[in-house]
Amino acid sequence: MPLNFPILLTWLRVALIPLVVGVFYLPDAWLSPFHKGLASTIVFIVAAVTDWFDGFLARRWNQTSSFGAFLDPVADKLMVAGALLVLVQLDRVNAVIAFVIIGREITISALREWMALIGASKSVAVSSLGKIKTTAQMIAIPMLLYYDMLFGIDTVLIGSWLLLVAAVLTVWSMCYYLKKAWPMIKESTEQQDKVS
Repeated sequence: MPLNFPILLTWLRVALIPLVVGVFYLPDAWLSPFHKGLASTIVFIVAAVTDWFDGFLARRWNQTSSFGAFLDPVADKLMVAGALLVLVQLDRVNAVIAFVIIGREITISALREWMALIGASKSVAVSSLGKIKTTAQMIAIPMLLYYDMLFGIDTVLIGSWLLLVAAVLTVWSMCYYLKKAWPMIKESTEQQDKVS
């Protein structure tokens, strides 16, 4: 396993995930509900910043690796899934929306793994649609973790709408990836049928 600063940042993001979730389970005598939301929001934002920073440094310092390419999206998905699950528990996010977003991530991860096995991983490379979806949910989640007015901004309303947008884009981007991959999936299946 390679170890460099960008990968250490990715591991830091993984380590911060229990803090995003766990802070809400502290006794109210230790932290008020408002301060729990504030602490969780700050930790989530720090984790999100490391997501951008580790990729930037890996490219800038020429420290990209296959392990880093594997760990980075895993850390992202764990971070989003953990935050969404605690938001469902707190009744701040509808379970259906959380299921759509998490289910899509599992589906596309499995699709990418399968496409890599048949040597067609570039067919399911990250698209601009996926990046817009990620941006929407990475803004929405800390707003819903905070769950209070901020400088006159209703974070609950904006966060809820952005997460709904992210869920719609999640389905759209999943259909986009599946449509691009389908010809190769069909071809590979037909070849396997001929062999068998």
